[in-house]
Amino acid sequence: MAEPWLSVEEIAAHLGVSKDTVYAWINKRNMPAHRVGRPWKFKTDEVDKWVRSGGATGHERKK
Repeated sequence: MAEPWLSVEEIAAHLGVSKDTVYAWINKRNMPAHRVGRPWKFKTDEVDKWVRSGGATGHERKK
């Protein structure tokens, strides 16, 4: 079964941050997000990979 698209509210809850933080990350940190009409939508696996790579902190993680 295909992974569902999440809304800003749902991805914020998944990450434990505010909606404002999600919007800031889209604009300033290249958070993986897709416009579907007017709203932003997210794939959990893309966002989780971005977080693990250091996207949420602004620093790349050393492996």
